[in-house]
Amino acid sequence: MTDHERLKPYLLAFPGPLRDRLVAAVLSGAKVSTTGLLAEYEAEGEELPRPGERSALIDSGGREVAVVEVTEVRVLPLGEVDLTHALDEGEGYASVAEWRDGHERFWHGAGMRRALGDPDFTVDDSTMVVAERFRVVERTR
Repeated sequence: MTDHERLKPYLLAFPGPLRDRLVAAVLSGAKVSTTGLLAEYEAEGEELPRPGERSALIDSGGREVAVVEVTEVRVLPLGEVDLTHALDEGEGYASVAEWRDGHERFWHGAGMRRALGDPDFTVDDSTMVVAERFRVVERTR
């Protein structure tokens, strides 16, 4: 077993075109932050990431493409996400409002609602999110 096989997977979005775009943005260096719902960690019984933790970035085909290291984790209300974090997500957003609109479409989508087990799930300013910063430490493909 290699060291990489012991790393937990770092999954952005669900497999498909969005994950492919996000992985490409990570590999290009444009994406150095991401935001998840605290409710998703709780629903999956998953521990929050910790600075220094390394994971295997996985593409839509299930392949490890890089090793990423978490550099910062903040748990905060959605309404407190700042412009720097939104821009560092590397998805082309020019404002927090654009960033939030894009994320709300994802979080209110059928896939996320299924994952949370709540067909009516919605977010608001007080919804707790996990704002994470990371860096690529090794490309593996």
